Amino acid sequence: MAQRIKSHIELEVYKLAFEAAMEIFEATKAFPCEERYSLTDQIRRSSRSVCANITEAWRRRRYRGSFVYRLNDADAEAAETQAWLEFAVRCSYLEAEVARSLYGRYDHILGKLVTMIRQPEKWVIGDREAG
Repeated sequence: MAQRIKSHIELEVYKLAFEAAMEIFEATKAFPCEERYSLTDQIRRSSRSVCANITEAWRRRRYRGSFVYRLNDADAEAAETQAWLEFAVRCSYLEAEVARSLYGRYDHILGKLVTMIRQPEKWVIGDREAG
């Protein structure tokens, strides 16, 4: 029998998103200063928001609607991060190979989020629809 997950930090999707966000943080340290309040801030914010929304979804899993809503937010933030990766490459701030690897990792994260969104009954605590 599989061990029950007790915290959001045990979720594989959370671990993947956290590691990707940390890699983005490290990579963006080399971005130009003039991007500090634009591209650097945006890509860091969206990558971290994936983790934050997974965390919120986990804590709201008593309500199917709230759980799915937060996972949809995480999904949107992961896709936004992919858009910022494209800008970083086009602006020559990030090597294409690094961005390609991160982009692929976010594809994997998105796939896991979509699976959770489509099968919330595997995750919700109760069977309440309101949220």
